[in-house]
Amino acid sequence: MKPKNIYLALCVAGTILPAYAILPFLREHGLDLRLLFEQLFSTPAGAFFGMDVLVSSLVLWVLVLVEGRRAGMKHLWAPILANLLVGVSSGLPLFLSMREARLESRSA
Repeated sequence: MKPKNIYLALCVAGTILPAYAILPFLREHGLDLRLLFEQLFSTPAGAFFGMDVLVSSLVLWVLVLVEGRRAGMKHLWAPILANLLVGVSSGLPLFLSMREARLESRSA
C-alpha cells in the first residue's frame, strides 16, 4: 500500500473516532465551546491533553504552511480546516497524504 493511501486511511480514522467520542457531548450541550473547554481543562490530566492538542495544532499549521509552500502544494487550507473541525488526528494525515500526492506528481 502506498504511503498516500495509508495516510488517507489514517485521516478517515482520525476523523471518525474523535467525532464518535464527541457526539454525546454535542447531543447534550450542542456546540457550547465554553463548556467544552471548561470540561477539558477541569482536571490536570484533561489540561495536559488539551495543551498537547493546542500546541500540536500550532505545529501542524506551521508545518502545513512552510512545507506546503516549499513543495508547491495547493489547497493548504484543507488540512487547517480539518484541524479546526476535528483535530490534529484529521489534519496531519490529510496534509501528509497531500504531500505524498505532490511528491508522486513531481517524480512522474
